[in-house]
Order: sequence, then structure tokens, then C-alpha cells
Amino acid sequence: MSESASQSTGVASRYAMAVFELAKENGEIDALERDIAALDGAIADSADFRDLIHSPIYSRDQQSAAVAALADKMGLTATVANTLKLMASKRRLFVLPHLLMVLKDVIAEEKGIVTAEVRTARPLSDEQAANLEATLKDAVGKDVTMQISVDESLIGGLIVKVGSKMIDTSIKSKLAALQNTMKEVG
Repeated sequence: MSESASQSTGVASRYAMAVFELAKENGEIDALERDIAALDGAIADSADFRDLIHSPIYSRDQQSAAVAALADKMGLTATVANTLKLMASKRRLFVLPHLLMVLKDVIAEEKGIVTAEVRTARPLSDEQAANLEATLKDAVGKDVTMQISVDESLIGGLIVKVGSKMIDTSIKSKLAALQNTMKEVG
């Protein structure tokens, strides 16, 4: 990781921890989750908002005024609104996407939930998804939230990533392993 990326990660993490602690003290964890979802949606849906948080052409005052208006219109909690204003005044809005990601992780950890990233060759039926979720819950010992995506290049099987652990049962990886074995032999 480059030095500036590492610094950005550190900045986002410090803001995230401060926001989380304030929300926890005030009993606003559920409201914080709603704010995170609203801001995630705004980043995903609005090119103007992405420009505002990433572009250096906006002054601190312009960014502060814009985030104050957005926070009011979106009905964000005072904690999140004030954090956005502080970030704008310090020219730190560019770390907002990472801050939201860190906050999601911290809240999930607080609630005893882990996120499993699942890539499948074909869409899972509701029954298959429920069985996989139950299996992962038993294996991890915590509640599991799954983020499922379809990757047809896997040919068959699936790849599950929970934290730093990855289980790859895809046909693509088995073919690659077979190919490597054949190269070693011949």
C-alpha cells in the first residue's frame, strides 16, 4: 500500500472509530446504520456527490455548505452531520467511502456478525443460500451476512471468503491446479 493510501486508511479509521463511539454512547447505532446506507446510496447514485467528495476544485467552505445541506435533506444524525462538516473543513471528505466501509465492519463486529463474500457460477436458490448461511454460521460461530455475486467464469462451484479465510471449490481453480500439475510432470 502506498504511503498516501495508508495515511488515508488511517484517517478514515480514526474518524470511523470516533463516530462509532459517539453513536454507541448515545444509543444511536441503528440510526448510524441508516446514515451509512443513505450515504452509500448517495455515493453510488450521484456523480455530483462523488465529485464533491473527491474533487479539489471545491473550497472548504463550499464542501462544508454542501454537506451541511445534504445532511439536513437526508435527515442524518447530528453525529454524522457534524463529522461530515469537520471532514469538509479539514479537506478529508475523500476518505468518506472508506470511512463507511470501516463503520460497517465495526458495527457488524459489535453485533457479532461476520460478512461472507460468496462468488458462485450460477445464482443460488433460496434453499441453497439458506443452507450455505447455516453452514457458515456453524463454522464461524457467529451470525453471517452473505454478499453473493455470480461469476460465470468459475464454470461451477463457488468461492467463499470470510475474513482472511477463503474456500475455493470452483471448477476453474481445480482446472488451474490440474494444469499446473501437468506442467510439472511434462
